[in-house]
Amino acid sequence: MATRTIKDVRNTMKYLRERDREGMTTTEKFDKWASTYESDLNLMEYQSPKLAADIIASNFNGKPEDALVLDVACGPGQLPKLMNKHGFKNFVGIDGSKEMIKLATETGLYEELKEILLGPNPLPFKAGSIDISTVKTVHYFIDSFNIFVILPSLVIISGMFDVVVMLGALEPTYVPFSILTELCQVTKPGGLICVSKTNHTFDDSKSTVELEKELQSLVEKGLWIRIESKKFDKILKKTHLKNNEEAEGYTSGTIHLFRVPSV
Repeated sequence: MATRTIKDVRNTMKYLRERDREGMTTTEKFDKWASTYESDLNLMEYQSPKLAADIIASNFNGKPEDALVLDVACGPGQLPKLMNKHGFKNFVGIDGSKEMIKLATETGLYEELKEILLGPNPLPFKAGSIDISTVKTVHYFIDSFNIFVILPSLVIISGMFDVVVMLGALEPTYVPFSILTELCQVTKPGGLICVSKTNHTFDDSKSTVELEKELQSLVEKGLWIRIESKKFDKILKKTHLKNNEEAEGYTSGTIHLFRVPSV
C-alpha cells in the first residue's frame, strides 16, 4: 500500500461530508476508511483521545481497574490503549461501522462491542440499576437474568457505566446532540462523561454554539455537573482548507468533562 499523505487524509475527510453519487452512506464511507483510519489520524496528530484519557484519569474517584467504561463511536479502539496506561481495564464499545468494530475487536481491550448507528437508533439500554464492582460481576448478573446477551445483542442497563466517552462524533452529519441525554442515562450516579468537539472550518461557529446550548441545558436540568470545558489550540492538523488558506497549522477543539450527580 502506498504511503498516505496529509493531502490524502484531507481528501478522505472531505469525501465523508460530500453527497456520494453512488449513494454510499456515511457508515459505508467509514467502513471504507477503517483500514487506514488510525494511522491517518496519527498523521494528522489527533490529540483528543490522549487529552481525554488524561483529563478523565485526573478526575476519576475510585480504582480505575474496577471501572466500567463505555466508548461511544469507538472507531478502531484508540481510547482504551491510552486509558489502559492510567489503569482502566474494562471497556464496552459501540460504533456504526462494522469494519471499525472488527478493528476494535482485534485490540483485545473490549469486554463487549456492538455495531449500532447512533442517531437513528438509541443506545441499547433498559431501565434499572446495578452495583457494578467489576466487569465479571456485571456479566454474571446480567446473564443470570437474561437481560444481557453476548454480542451482537448488547443491552445496557441504565446507570451501568462509571465513565462514558464520546470523542469526535458530535457533528451534525454524524451523531446528533440529542444523544447526550442518553449518555447521562447510562452513567452511574457520580460517574464521568467526557465528550469532545473539534472546531472544523466547515461548520465551526454554528454547531459549536448549538452544542454549548445543549451541554448547558443538561446542566440546568440537573442531569450532569460541568467539571471543565477546556479548549486546546492544537487538536489536529487542519483538515479542511478555505480559499488561499495555508496548508500548515492546526484545528482547535474542546474537551468537555461532566459528572452525573450522586444520589
